[in-house]
Amino acid sequence: MNSTSSTRLNLILEDSVSTMLIKLAGPNLISVVLMTSVTFADAWYVGKVGIGPLASLALIFPLQSLMQMMGMGAIGGGIASSVGRAVGRNDFKAANQVIWHAVLLSAAMSILYIITLGVFAEKILIILGSPPESIPEATQYAKILFGMAPVLWLYFAMSSILRGIGSIQLVAIVMIFTSLTQILFSGIYTLGFAFIPAYGTLGPAIATVICQGTAGIIMLGYLFTRRVNVSLHVQTWDFKPVVDILRVGGPSSLNSITIVSTAVIVTSLVSRYGTESLAGYGLGSRLEFMLIPLAFGVGGVLTSAVGINFGAGKYSRARKITWYGAILTSLISGMIGLIVAVEPELWLGWFTADKEALAIGAKYLIIVGPFYGLFCGGQTLYFASQGTGNMLRPVGAGCLRLLIVSIVGFVCLRLTFDISVLFFGVAAGMSTIGVMLTWHMFTKAWHPVKGL
Repeated sequence: MNSTSSTRLNLILEDSVSTMLIKLAGPNLISVVLMTSVTFADAWYVGKVGIGPLASLALIFPLQSLMQMMGMGAIGGGIASSVGRAVGRNDFKAANQVIWHAVLLSAAMSILYIITLGVFAEKILIILGSPPESIPEATQYAKILFGMAPVLWLYFAMSSILRGIGSIQLVAIVMIFTSLTQILFSGIYTLGFAFIPAYGTLGPAIATVICQGTAGIIMLGYLFTRRVNVSLHVQTWDFKPVVDILRVGGPSSLNSITIVSTAVIVTSLVSRYGTESLAGYGLGSRLEFMLIPLAFGVGGVLTSAVGINFGAGKYSRARKITWYGAILTSLISGMIGLIVAVEPELWLGWFTADKEALAIGAKYLIIVGPFYGLFCGGQTLYFASQGTGNMLRPVGAGCLRLLIVSIVGFVCLRLTFDISVLFFGVAAGMSTIGVMLTWHMFTKAWHPVKGL
């Protein structure tokens, strides 16, 4: 083991929990703040174009989030967990097997997204009951973003592999650079600059492909340096590493689907109240989706740290790291939620001056905002659970959330309740995530050996 790799692993396995989180989660949180800023900037730029394009962006945003959550948090979490546990056992041969099969699995996932959301986006949006006037621009956005899925999945795979071997700080630096350039490029391609024409709603999609694709290539190059004890080269096909990745990534993908399905169901219901209501809800719910990267900022570190510590048999340390991280994100997101619940225009006022859109967005934040802390803390525990390799209960929490929101939505539709009732259902679903993931910390999945 070279000195760089040894230092990384000692930090995760031996240093104090607070020191480890400061050194690893600190840079990662900065990168996540900037990733969140990309989401903010995209909506701000498109909001300058008009309320119609903003509604189109709201339609496609849950589907874009689905791919990102599956790539970075679900399949990516499975990759980081599998690589991390192999590295924790000092089994670098197994780690290399996982890395090769992770690349193949990511390529397969990118093809799936090209076929479904790249080719059939318009039909899917129609099936979901999207407003006809918002579908054309949303479809063009999808063709660009999902049509270039392979370069985005390269970015997801490389960042997950590097997280798995403990190179969390490097991934954070790459993400910081990527986010900064993406904010700049999104503005240029959305509003136009010099000889570059204004592409409107399509601008954020173009910027995403260019910036994240470049970052993926940079991280791929790093795997071929001598600074790591793993390598990417052709391996004999073996189902074992794929199964190990999917043991976490498969159920986690289902969880990503439940998160986005929840948003899609609510979006479809809100669209029945009009374009302004859809735009207002889209702005309010966008903040919720921005909190998931916050949970991932700490939770992504926890996936690797828990996986490596579980591989080394240090279960008590893994739990301690997880509690520290979950409390941190719960406090930060809880504070954000309370602020926007008291003063919704502090968030909504950045994007639109439309009175009806502002009213719906404010209603959403007032009802849902106070539950952001519970939701985000639960999501952090979810990412940490990926390191254990046991995801049955965490995914069950996501399914229960979807069920709650679906039932409330059905009732609202049948009885024509006010939109606020639907938002209370969303809040109840968020609470479910926090409560069930906290309970999961006391189960056998986190206590495989009594006393450790």
